[in-house]
Amino acid sequence: MSQVSVLFVCLGNICRSPTAHGVFMHQVAKAGLGDLVTIDSAGTSDWHIGKSPDHRTTACALNRGYDLSILSARQVIPADFKRFDYILAMDNENLAHLQRMRPNTYAGTLGLFLDFAEDSDYREVPDPYYGGAQGFELVLDLIESAGQGLLQRIQAQLL
Repeated sequence: MSQVSVLFVCLGNICRSPTAHGVFMHQVAKAGLGDLVTIDSAGTSDWHIGKSPDHRTTACALNRGYDLSILSARQVIPADFKRFDYILAMDNENLAHLQRMRPNTYAGTLGLFLDFAEDSDYREVPDPYYGGAQGFELVLDLIESAGQGLLQRIQAQLL
């Protein structure tokens, strides 16, 4: 079996992408694939480098059993296109930023994370930063769904 690497990307790497990182780590471990799948998250901006996920993100995730306390924000770098098989943006704005960074030699999957969600009315994971608790709950719902779809794709690839 080979290895697969996944990078989740949002703007600041303190809300959506660390949530995806933590949820997908949990889903991958539960599937028994923790040794075969490398997971990370990053932001397209440098605003929060080194900071922990937003306290509302952390609390909401913890209520569902996801521990994000080990994560800290970092910025996407060109070398990520050499390291990751899947680079998945939370929204079109960040996807456009990644597409501008993408080297011609990148052969992996660059796209929207919610493309892996079944039966979703959303194409983008909305940014909950300026909203209330319900926004963070919606983000978790969308990410759990897309994570299952991505996990199925990776399982088919690995097994």
